[in-house]
Amino acid sequence: MVFATHSQAWGSKVRRSAAAARDKPLLRPWRARNNLFFRGGGEGRKGATIRISTMELPVTDLREGSCGGKGSEAPRERRPPVSVAAVLPAGGSGERLGGCTPKQFCALLGRPLVSYTVRAMERISWISDIVVVVSPENVEVMKSIIKKYGHKRTTVAEGGMTRHRSIFNGLKKIAESHLLSSPLQKPEVVIIHDAVRPFVEEDILFKVVMAAKEHGAAGAICPLVSTVIASSADGCLDHSLDRAKYRASEMPQAFLFDIIHQAYHQCSDYDLDYGTECLHLALKYNKTNAKLIEGPPDLWKVTYKRDLYAADSLIKDNISQQVCVLTNMKEDAVQVGFLLHETLKSHVKLVKAISTSLCKNESHLQNILLGQCYNFICINDNLSNFQETHQLVEILENTNASLLYSVVLISVYLDFFENVSFISAMQRFTKFAKEVEKKNILLYGLSIHYQKVCNGETSGGTLSQF
Repeated sequence: MVFATHSQAWGSKVRRSAAAARDKPLLRPWRARNNLFFRGGGEGRKGATIRISTMELPVTDLREGSCGGKGSEAPRERRPPVSVAAVLPAGGSGERLGGCTPKQFCALLGRPLVSYTVRAMERISWISDIVVVVSPENVEVMKSIIKKYGHKRTTVAEGGMTRHRSIFNGLKKIAESHLLSSPLQKPEVVIIHDAVRPFVEEDILFKVVMAAKEHGAAGAICPLVSTVIASSADGCLDHSLDRAKYRASEMPQAFLFDIIHQAYHQCSDYDLDYGTECLHLALKYNKTNAKLIEGPPDLWKVTYKRDLYAADSLIKDNISQQVCVLTNMKEDAVQVGFLLHETLKSHVKLVKAISTSLCKNESHLQNILLGQCYNFICINDNLSNFQETHQLVEILENTNASLLYSVVLISVYLDFFENVSFISAMQRFTKFAKEVEKKNILLYGLSIHYQKVCNGETSGGTLSQF
């Protein structure tokens, strides 16, 4: 049964009453092979059919904290065999963007751009420290962003007059941490990544780190989109480059820390003031030939105002295309969670499924939130109490997940229809939904009343909509 929960659904008012539901007929169950169907009836009404599969599932293979489909354990996280830190230069003035706000601090859906990039790094557990380098006048601004959005493992460094001088300051912040009683630890490999490239994924970061471990330096590259030409002194075409032989240097880049740190120490003032390519410094001053790795198409840099609009659209799309299915460890809930996961995979870009006890594994949910997931479906096996729903809401509040976006939470309750007072439960749930709405959590409920199928007996159930 779908019952009234939250009063708002993406800006539209949705309210359903128990009285309206009583005017609708019960759905008549019928069986076909190993699927349970519910068909709507009623005078003059065309019946709708809902199918709930009752196939046998390998629930014995599910273990606490497992993710993904088909009841498998969570895949082991890829971790480089070296310690890793990241330096994010964010000292630009944003002249090409226009306006008075530097692009790294421009708001996307109410949140500064730099915060998205920090979050992208932060959600990768094997990056131990993140150093954001900003201009002196923006140090306090960056500190307030870190505090407001709950960023962890993140330190602010004061930048220099140029890009290379800012990166050098970030490296010195790490290298000299032992002199400053800083919690920063000198890593074996350091990632350098622009703070205005928010869509970096773990896969490319892992690849450049592993390549840097082997070669000393590595960087992402992408094919050239346009042909590069050289002009003569009088403004005429001198020659053009063969586009097939050249690549555009992108971020992220990774280096053995000592190699890039020593390269910056040896840098000429000219390179520090006019250079832009970190890989070139490693080659010029340390004779280190960087490994070049083809990167994904989402490594682009926010430079112009049109890029802000594109980034805004991508962030919205990413939020709407991620959902997490949570179940407890009981058989019925795990089976429904598995089926829902398999169904959603064909409609949603990213579906995560976790079978766990929320009270024991709060860290699982926190890791998902670091991945910027704001849509949750929680499968419960008891409508008589809302303990798991309360626990989930509490975790969402503690992680400040709803500070920026509305969090959508759909609680699905599986229950035997003779064991629950639906109207009473609906009223309590609706009251709770109104309370959490004030905290920007949109809570919805779905209750399925059914009878188990045992030894070939006929199954039945009711599914009423409010």
